Amino acid sequence: MLRSLTTRLILAFALTSLVGIGLAALLVRQFVTNEFDTFLLEQQRNELLAQLITAYQETGDWNAATAILNGRSDREGGDPFVPIEVADTEGRIVLSDRPAEIGRSVDPELLARGTPIMLNGEQIGTLLPLPPPRRNPAEERYLSRIDLALGGAAFGALGIAIVLGFLLAQVITRPLRELMQGVRAIATGDLSRRVPVRSRDELGALAHQFNTMSAELQRATELRRRMTADIAHDLRTPLTVIAGYLEALRDAELPATPARFAAMHTETQTLLRLVEDLHTLSLADAGELPLRCREIAVDDLLERIVRIYNDAAQQAGIRLHRQSEPAGMRIYGDEEQLVRALSNLVSNALRYTPEGGEIVIEATRQGHQIMLSVQDTGPGIPPEHLPNVFERFYRIDESRHTGSGGSGLGLAIVRSIAQAHNGTATVHSTPGAGARFTIALPAETKNVVPVP
Repeated sequence: MLRSLTTRLILAFALTSLVGIGLAALLVRQFVTNEFDTFLLEQQRNELLAQLITAYQETGDWNAATAILNGRSDREGGDPFVPIEVADTEGRIVLSDRPAEIGRSVDPELLARGTPIMLNGEQIGTLLPLPPPRRNPAEERYLSRIDLALGGAAFGALGIAIVLGFLLAQVITRPLRELMQGVRAIATGDLSRRVPVRSRDELGALAHQFNTMSAELQRATELRRRMTADIAHDLRTPLTVIAGYLEALRDAELPATPARFAAMHTETQTLLRLVEDLHTLSLADAGELPLRCREIAVDDLLERIVRIYNDAAQQAGIRLHRQSEPAGMRIYGDEEQLVRALSNLVSNALRYTPEGGEIVIEATRQGHQIMLSVQDTGPGIPPEHLPNVFERFYRIDESRHTGSGGSGLGLAIVRSIAQAHNGTATVHSTPGAGARFTIALPAETKNVVPVP
């Protein structure tokens, strides 16, 4: 394909150059010919004027100068015969190669185009316009040599144009060849392949977009692998606990006590939460997350979250409170989904806030958005982790598992719920100074399409 493209580029460049050079050569040839004929005509006119003036000086009469027509000397090279006509000062032809024309009055327009014959500052007659010059053999050879020179220059320029076209085709197709190699590498599974960006034009932009695409594919593949491993790990832990208890109970190695059944129930609930979170994310990916929207009082929404987590916060020695400014704000959305998103943020804050710390649930209005934020006084998040905290199964501390660090799906669900309401989810954090998670929702969100 690239060879064909290179060939087409060279042929197109050569054809364009051929047309351009050919037109230029024709125009130059025509210009030179016209200028040369003008020069010959001017030379003939000047020679005739000199001969006519000399004859008139010798005789003082145009009739006596008629002999000049038969006695004109050839110019060097053997010029062909040049017919002439001369009019006197009254506009009558007094000298002509055609005797019948003598005495005829000349048309004023033709007379005006003639060349005055001057003697001692006085016009003695008019040399009427000469016909186009007829070249002698020496002059024809001169023009032929000019044609040969123009042809040689044209072929030389065409050769240079073809070489330049080949080089230009190589420059153009080189990024395409590199892109083809990159595409083949990605097709074989090498997602780390990148191509050099060699320019700032469309080909450079294409190379940049290719690198961005391959980087995203590599990142998505790594996340998928990590997600698969994390799902397997999060499923294995509770299933191992449940299987162990069931085997022990089956073999009568352990008595069936309420505590053991409670432990199995707890692990089962963990599995159910994980499956439900995965189901929620799959619905969000398909754009089918069910939303039962209505107007919600923001103050009531925050108060509901505080009631849900107040006891857990008190037991952990953490102060949990809410604040909103201005009061009385209302939003349009699915209250249960928003409660779920805020619950994920608060439970995440409780997990990382030390005893004696503080968690603030806040609502503010900024322009056309209402900001629902959860601020904690935990250890914060290192800057290198901030871009990935909303990814599925992403954990800042890889040593954490479901029991201590959550499933890794909570923040991904927060982002999905925010996006389903035409909003965004962001995080700001300074290590050692806590983290602030914010759900930004449009103040006018009735364009959210509820799913029945």
